[in-house]
Amino acid sequence: MREQPAGPRPGTETGGRLGRAAAAIASNARNPSLRRAQLSFLGAWTAEWAFTVGLGIVAYRDGGAAAVGLVGLLRMAPSALLAPVLTPLADRGRRERVLVVVSTVRGVATAAVALVVGMSGPTSLVYVLAVVSTIAATLYRPAHSALLPSLCRSGYELTSTNVVRGLLDSVATLLGPLLAALLLGVAGVTSVFAVASAASLWAAFLVARLRYDAPPRPSAPPEGALLRSAAEGIRAVRRSGDLALIMGLAVAQTLTRGALTVLTVVVAIDLLRTGESGAGLLTAAIGAGAVLGSLAAALLLDTRRLGGWFALGVSLWGLPVIVIGVLPHETTALAMLACVGVGNALIDLGGFTLLGRIAPDEVLARVFGVLESLVALSMGLGAVLTSVVVELAGIRATLVVVGVLCPVAAALAWPRLRRMDRSLSVRDEEIATLRRVPMLGFLPLPAVEQLARGMQPVDVPAGATVFEQGDVGDRYFVIESGEAVVVGDGEVVARLGPGEGFGEIALLRQVRRTAGIRATQPLRLQSLRSEHFLAVVLGYPPSARDAGTTVASRLDRFSPTGGVNGPRPDPPPGAPHG
Repeated sequence: MREQPAGPRPGTETGGRLGRAAAAIASNARNPSLRRAQLSFLGAWTAEWAFTVGLGIVAYRDGGAAAVGLVGLLRMAPSALLAPVLTPLADRGRRERVLVVVSTVRGVATAAVALVVGMSGPTSLVYVLAVVSTIAATLYRPAHSALLPSLCRSGYELTSTNVVRGLLDSVATLLGPLLAALLLGVAGVTSVFAVASAASLWAAFLVARLRYDAPPRPSAPPEGALLRSAAEGIRAVRRSGDLALIMGLAVAQTLTRGALTVLTVVVAIDLLRTGESGAGLLTAAIGAGAVLGSLAAALLLDTRRLGGWFALGVSLWGLPVIVIGVLPHETTALAMLACVGVGNALIDLGGFTLLGRIAPDEVLARVFGVLESLVALSMGLGAVLTSVVVELAGIRATLVVVGVLCPVAAALAWPRLRRMDRSLSVRDEEIATLRRVPMLGFLPLPAVEQLARGMQPVDVPAGATVFEQGDVGDRYFVIESGEAVVVGDGEVVARLGPGEGFGEIALLRQVRRTAGIRATQPLRLQSLRSEHFLAVVLGYPPSARDAGTTVASRLDRFSPTGGVNGPRPDPPPGAPHG
């Protein structure tokens, strides 16, 4: 079994944090599947930001600030409606295939935009193609976010993977607008769309060659069942107050993000007088801050404070915007938007990791689809409402009004976010206990999370029996603390300690207990019901193969006489028991 990355411990020095940050980035680079998935994300989001700047310029030329806001809403509304309906496809079958399809569609649609703009075609056709491209882009992140946990093996590793993705998101937020600003200055807006198209197609190529062991999932639902399947994601959010809270904060943040798609253009051209390329530079400032924030977030690889960092990130999407309204200078605007970028990096660290760990894997893409739907709708609303407020109250007043929303929402959510942090800390301890069992070492993080959710503590006093030989098996056990012996035909045949599991033979072979278990010291056990244990272990091909092979090869070691071959030595630690 591969060693699992250990989480940070209290009192860790900065040098240790730097080492873990470097190790997190290096692990993503060494893992071929993670490397391809992450680079695909970089290409997809570079395309998104360059496309957003180019489309904003086209709309502003067409009708000013009002057109920018209206196009933002029209572009996002179909995505908001379709994202939860289409994301069930990512929960059925292999999720990387969804990434290939949506990236290809986005690349082709963006290339068509470049042709229309280059040939001075109708802007209405540009907007229609922008809707198609945006729908595809909206489906990308849910599928990618749902894919990443299957490539990870612990909560700490998923956190580090989201930090790396946040860094790449930040690089894309910087690179996309900078490319757009450069191309607008030397080659025109057509070239912006051409580069965005190439980046999308590159993203598709990378994930088309992704190789990893995916757990089996049902095939895509028929068309009539697609809406019912999509509703499961909505129900999962409604049933979980924690998921609903994260979604609410995401809405506040993306309302502000939608507002900034208008404000960066209007502030650059009408308030700061820096021209069209200035809009690209203001957006790039967000990316520059996000890069710095992501590098800092790499030092915060601590699953115990995800909610706190998420709240801070949401706040930073508002407070700097207020400052721009009070002090409207170019240097101030660039610095404050860089702070917004830092907030974006903290949201990637906290928000996406929390969602990936709280939502069940079987509906994970659909939960992220609900998020993307809300993001698309709130971005569109933020853009159109901001354009109206700019016309009514002026640019500076609008900046202040927009900036108030996120800090207030984060302050109200703070107590519950900290409770989430404490709950996940307990979950991490339970996962660490499960990870010490060799048979469970093949399981990816979503599977181990599922086991941890079903664990029930059992206390057994010294001298007491957990179960007897011949009993009907209905549970699997893992020793958290204490010691026990395996008793077969009245003889002690093995000794067990912390981190060892027992009881799987009866469950996997569907036989009665082949031996009994007696506590020699007070035992603290974690138990899993048969149906819960089998659904996870047998549902993931590598662990199912290992479980079957291990049980078949070691089963006779638990007979005190060793069958026809005579006595056998005690089994090594980690062998199956009961």
